[in-house]
Amino acid sequence: MPAAADVVYPGRGPALVLLHGGGPGVDATSNWAAVYPWFSARFRCLAPDLLGFGTELTSGGAGTGELQGPAAWARARAGQVLDLLDRLDEERVHVVGNSAAGGAAALALLALAPERVGRAVLMGGAGTGPLPRTVPFYDQPTKESMRATLGRLVADENAHPELLDELADFRLEQALRPGAEAAFRSMFADVADGPPPVDPTKIPNAVLALHGECDRVSPVDVSRRLVERLPQGRLEIVAGAGHWIHVDRPDEFCSLIGEFLSA
Repeated sequence: MPAAADVVYPGRGPALVLLHGGGPGVDATSNWAAVYPWFSARFRCLAPDLLGFGTELTSGGAGTGELQGPAAWARARAGQVLDLLDRLDEERVHVVGNSAAGGAAALALLALAPERVGRAVLMGGAGTGPLPRTVPFYDQPTKESMRATLGRLVADENAHPELLDELADFRLEQALRPGAEAAFRSMFADVADGPPPVDPTKIPNAVLALHGECDRVSPVDVSRRLVERLPQGRLEIVAGAGHWIHVDRPDEFCSLIGEFLSA
C-alpha cells in the first residue's frame, strides 16, 4: 500500500474519500490496511492523513496550534478535505469516516459542502457521543498502554494478537513524536466557547451509520441517536464486531458499504 502522503491510491470507479479514526498514533495507511485491497478494486481512493496525525502532524503550524475541542478540529479537517478535492479537481465524492476523527470530519464536510458529497458512511458514532472521561494512552505513554488501548478497539483481542502487537509498536512511535500529545489532547478538550457541533437535521445526503454490536469505545446508542436526527440516515449494527468493524468483520463491512454506495 502506498504511503499516506501520496493521498491518491490507484483504483477504478468513482472517487471515495477514506477518513481514518482518531486513536493515538494513527495514520491513514495503518487504519485502512485491512480493507484497502477491496476498496481499491472498486474505487479511486483518496486517503489523507488528517490534521494532527501522520504526515499532517504539526505543532502550531498551519493554524492547528489554535484549535481546541472536537468541533474545531472537525471543521478544520473538513476544510482540509475540501482543499484536497479542489487540488485534485474532484467535484463530487463518496466518503467513509471512521469514528471521532474521520467520522466527525465527514459530518462537518456534509454540513459545510453537502453538494460535494454523494453518499457518506459514518463509523462508530462519528464522535457524536460524550467526550472520553480520560484521554487514552497519554496518561501512561508505554507500549503496554498502547497495546491495551488498541485492544479495546476490537471485540476480542485474542482474534488479532499479531496485528495488535504490530500496530502497538508502530503507533507508539507515531504517538511519541514531538507535538503529537499536545495535538491529541486539544482534540478532546472540553471547551465552552468553541464552534457549535454539526446539526445532523440539516444534512440532506444519504448516510449509512455502521456500529459494532460489541463496541467498547462508543455504545450503539450513540449511532442510533445520530441516525434518528439525520433526514436520510440508516443504521446497520454489525454483529460480533467491536469499534474496529473493518478489522473484526471486514467482509461484512465491505459488503454493506458496497451495497450502500452503489444504490
